[in-house]
Amino acid sequence: MSAILEPSFEGDCTFARDEPLRVSGGELRPVTLRYALYGALSRRRDNAVLVCHALSGSARVADWWPELFGADSPFDTSRFCVIGTNAIGSCYGSTGPCSVNPQTGAPYGADFPLVNIGDMVRAQSLLLEHLGVERLRAVVGGSIGGMQALQWAVDFPERVERCVAVGAAALPAMGLALNHLQRQAIRNDPLWRGGHYTKDGPPAAGLALARAIAMCTYKSAGLFDERFGRNPDRAGEDPHRSLDERFDVAGYLDHQGRTFTRRFDANSYLVLSKAMDTFDLARGYESEAAALRRIKARVLLVGITSDWLFPAEDVRALAGRMKAAGVDCRYDKLTSGHGHDGFLADARLLAPLLLAALDEEER
Repeated sequence: MSAILEPSFEGDCTFARDEPLRVSGGELRPVTLRYALYGALSRRRDNAVLVCHALSGSARVADWWPELFGADSPFDTSRFCVIGTNAIGSCYGSTGPCSVNPQTGAPYGADFPLVNIGDMVRAQSLLLEHLGVERLRAVVGGSIGGMQALQWAVDFPERVERCVAVGAAALPAMGLALNHLQRQAIRNDPLWRGGHYTKDGPPAAGLALARAIAMCTYKSAGLFDERFGRNPDRAGEDPHRSLDERFDVAGYLDHQGRTFTRRFDANSYLVLSKAMDTFDLARGYESEAAALRRIKARVLLVGITSDWLFPAEDVRALAGRMKAAGVDCRYDKLTSGHGHDGFLADARLLAPLLLAALDEEER
């Protein structure tokens, strides 16, 4: 297994020291964005590709999308400077619930204001101003990262040449329902303490259950049948012997939840999953059609064939509405049995689609 590519630079950018950044649920001052660069910006700073992460990702793009880096790959750092940022509200270096609230001297916790996808994008735009990047060669993302890519194309049409969003659209009712249950799992943990839990006593059980529910939404039924079937847990348990002994799929979900609690914060999970829920390109504009008419970028929307969280037909329908609004939009599909996670699990199959989109001649 090849080593993970390290960023050529990783650091923090802090802004809104004097004037606060106004967000959906209030304001933040100051704001820090953690970011990572792979490759170098050209003299004209016209080779920047912004990559936006999904719910539990970080600025270190090569850590979670390593297959897309390298010569003749979408993120060829001899051609492009790939920029990753950690979204505000997250817990991997950017301002979020774990950050110290300057008004209290304690972590924000549950006092962290509601943020939406547009707030994340505006914060990223301030980072790009700091880096001297006026126009992006492309903005790319999957899932909530794809939502950010779409928001970029609407809110900053003059600054985006290409937009690629994979497995991203407004979340349908089933997704809203399951995200709600995930947040309730966290809130119902006695250690949540109204969101003001201690670092040494987080609501780990609630967060683990939330992650387990999420894993069900990220995978496909076919994949679970293929991997687990009705097999007993591989550790030797017999589900026919006692209530506590599990089937293999249950052991997998428990393991995923347990390991997730070691690397993620419960309040950040609440904030980011709610931002996913509230994503709506029409918000702030007269209508969705009016928002879509603002787009000047070439857009590629990719639906994942086995994705039931963001069904491919919903992504295709969004592409149709974009075309009707006059957007230069193309729809393609990623054939994957991995469900919503296909954009990560089958990144090698996604790579040719991204490469073609990034190689399109500029207008």
